Amino acid sequence: MATLREIRRRITGIRNTQKITKAMQMVAASKLRRAQGAIVSTRPYARKMGELLSHLVTKVDPALHPLLASREVENVLLIVVTADRGLCGPFNSNLIKAAAQHLVALRAGQLEGTTGPLLLTVGKKGADHFRKQGSRIYAKHVGIFIDLDFSHARTIVNEIERGYLAREFDKVEVIYNEFKSVIQQRIVIEQLLPIPPEELKGPRDLHALAQVEHIYEPSSGEIIDALVPRHLNFQMWRILLESNAAEQGARMTAMDNASENAKELIRDLTLKFNNARQAAITKELLEIVSGANALRRAG
Repeated sequence: MATLREIRRRITGIRNTQKITKAMQMVAASKLRRAQGAIVSTRPYARKMGELLSHLVTKVDPALHPLLASREVENVLLIVVTADRGLCGPFNSNLIKAAAQHLVALRAGQLEGTTGPLLLTVGKKGADHFRKQGSRIYAKHVGIFIDLDFSHARTIVNEIERGYLAREFDKVEVIYNEFKSVIQQRIVIEQLLPIPPEELKGPRDLHALAQVEHIYEPSSGEIIDALVPRHLNFQMWRILLESNAAEQGARMTAMDNASENAKELIRDLTLKFNNARQAAITKELLEIVSGANALRRAG
């Protein structure tokens, strides 16, 4: 049976841990508010870009642009977006498990004689896991969520554009955690390249939008050449923001659960401590009474 000193030491240790989990919960809540604000602020830009690209694609042949034209798929690049740190519940483990299952499906669907899919990892957790598994890592980006910036999305897109145009791979997919709420994240797999037609659809009715005549300078094709890379940059930026917000929500929930578990442990140990102390006091009283009775009988 644990002594009173051991129980008291455990209570002190759990209380110190509880202070840390509460502090981490508050930090995650603060970061989550900023991340949610960033996601909301990107929606008007996404809406307008989707409308413009949707209208432009009706004016030109999508097959003329290398990032819009489909081709036979020999190699696939999968972008896996995880966190750099843990302590966020099943956020990383669920996504890594889903990515591993998707890799198996990609290998099964590839042409015979082709190499296995490539990986581009964003976040330390995914990079460490797939490196240990011996997967083919095309590139990795670690530590970008410490100070997330649009330049990080641009750098990733430049890498995949170069590889795609050089035919190092013929299709690019991304798997990440989409932010739904503080307590809910949804694992999403999206195709980035070639840009699927549904990606170019704006929120408005395309037929109604086509009734509005636009004059483009210098030309529709040249504007598409400029807008498609921007569209990809923005999509990657949105994915990074979604993953960051989902991570902070998962960490906030995990730290709240940890704080509640610590509270229950402290309550149970305090009850155990009081029972042990009461038992010790009762034992001492019995020894005193027994000794007094023995002296009385001896006298």
